Amino acid sequence: MSSDEEFFSIAEQDHAAGIDRSVPHSARIWNYWLGGKDNFPVDRAAGDQYVQTFPGIIAVAQLTRHFLKRSVQFLAEDVGIRQFLDVGTGLPTVDNTHEVAQRIAPDARVVYVDNDPLVLLHADVLLTSTPQGATEYVEADMHDPHAILDGAARTLNLSEPIALTFMGVLGHIQDDQEAAATVAHLMDGLVPGSHLAVADGANTISTEFTEAQRTYDEGGSVPYKLRSVDQIRQFFSGLELLPPGIVPCLDWRPEVASVDPAPAIQPLAGIARKNP
Repeated sequence: MSSDEEFFSIAEQDHAAGIDRSVPHSARIWNYWLGGKDNFPVDRAAGDQYVQTFPGIIAVAQLTRHFLKRSVQFLAEDVGIRQFLDVGTGLPTVDNTHEVAQRIAPDARVVYVDNDPLVLLHADVLLTSTPQGATEYVEADMHDPHAILDGAARTLNLSEPIALTFMGVLGHIQDDQEAAATVAHLMDGLVPGSHLAVADGANTISTEFTEAQRTYDEGGSVPYKLRSVDQIRQFFSGLELLPPGIVPCLDWRPEVASVDPAPAIQPLAGIARKNP
């Protein structure tokens, strides 16, 4: 199926599912910033409005995606992880978790978690697996870690190490304690040797960034809370942070410069291991 045919197939499913394409949607806006095709004029207009106020948002989106790729490569190649639990997956684009993991280890098993019917429709059309591995989807809310673990257990072996990833989604849980408790609950359900990878928005002071985020939040998209490095550090409580710690995305085991020039405001990123 060509990309155009896939797009129209998805659009038809959106219509059948009653998804309103006249209102901007955060997942489609993010897809637009990443150069994807699964978005509509209303999403592009909202995305362009954000860019006019804070042009660096496109680099922020790219940096988060680049960190996802590097972290999955590291976990699959260097650590030997063969199971991935991607919470808050968003719309598929290039180098999705299962694609990166299964290029390295064709038998890798990946579970995507989201509670957005739009995301689930698109994922069902666009994401597949190698014959040796598995790619599955769990419809669950981040606020319900029990449901996430129960759903993941249908595909992943919870008695073996798992890489749990949150890429640019924890800000959707507004309460700091609840966000940290959600991550802790999920990690409690995983065995030693499991890893946590997080990239999340930083509340670096910037008038342009603050104004762009306010406009975005008020435009109908799900609000997103930006956090300090100390607040993000709480997500790794009780785990062993791997070098170089919690750092701007470009500084986490950098390869070549993926965004040039580097934006002044970057998502913060880190990976930690659960020890016995």
